[in-house]
Amino acid sequence: MKTQVKHAHWNVKGQQFYQLHLLFDEIAGHVDDAADLIAERAVQLGGVAHGTSRMAVKNSSIPEYDLDAVNGMDHVHALSDRLTKLTDANRDAIDEADKLGDTATADIFTQIVRANDKDLWFIEAHIQA
Repeated sequence: MKTQVKHAHWNVKGQQFYQLHLLFDEIAGHVDDAADLIAERAVQLGGVAHGTSRMAVKNSSIPEYDLDAVNGMDHVHALSDRLTKLTDANRDAIDEADKLGDTATADIFTQIVRANDKDLWFIEAHIQA
């Protein structure tokens, strides 16, 4: 997801260029922070954090980005869709961690969802305008 947000950050054009350019970069940072939290938790629990780009693409449920998106609203709609999917997956992870009795992991995903919700609010405010 981070690379898709960075793609939007690098390629956005139009009247709201500057605002969206900054917003997309901020969201990419949040996605990167979340990935770091999840990877570190996986290792703390005895797993391995498989984080190469190819592994991320192979295991991602996020659809490929629309490379024809250029203007701000094209990127806003594309990122809104993808961020919604990511947030839904993170909500599912909260439920799964709760079922396993792992409240610490559930708390990590809760923290991530709060950031996702805020990012979605900022993105979707552009659609509602």
